[in-house]
Amino acid sequence: MAQDRLTHAHPVVLIGGSSGSIEVLLELLPALQPPLRSTVIIVVHRGNTADSTLTDLLAHRTQIPLREVDEKDPIEAGVIYLAPADYHLLIEADHIFSLDDSEKVNYTRPAIDVTFESAAAVYGPRLTGVLLSGANGDGTNGLLAIRKAGGRALVQKPETARIDTMPQQAIKQHAFDQLVDVDEIIAYINTLGVKTTST
Repeated sequence: MAQDRLTHAHPVVLIGGSSGSIEVLLELLPALQPPLRSTVIIVVHRGNTADSTLTDLLAHRTQIPLREVDEKDPIEAGVIYLAPADYHLLIEADHIFSLDDSEKVNYTRPAIDVTFESAAAVYGPRLTGVLLSGANGDGTNGLLAIRKAGGRALVQKPETARIDTMPQQAIKQHAFDQLVDVDEIIAYINTLGVKTTST
């Protein structure tokens, strides 16, 4: 499958989650239809030691290229990226990734807020943030930044989340445009690609 360097036409979907989010990803990834016309970037709270177990687990669930981010990787359309362990993942203005080992945010690194906020500044209305199950408030400020920049914020319905603290925090702070279940997230990403190719 041909992959293109990300251009201004490509939408970007950020997915953030913590406890209970891997189960969602294992359901979501096999249902994404190649070729993906957007870029999907996943930030999940994970252990501090680098290992390829999670990357391998997720990559085997999709026909779409999935890779863990390295420093200065260019952001390409049609690829699913996974934030590495123990680094904050930043998006730079020239469409490349940057890794940062500064202080933890929300007691975690990578922090969802850090990636969401940096991406909002770059992609504005072409960006969608999706917040999944989790046990703290990470991600809410990032969703607020995405909405302020003109992007769209989707939050997993609390009743479908294994741990609903993260979705509930986003709801409490009015940091969402729509509450969604897994099927709706899948449909949104697949439709986003269709819309992109038809314009």
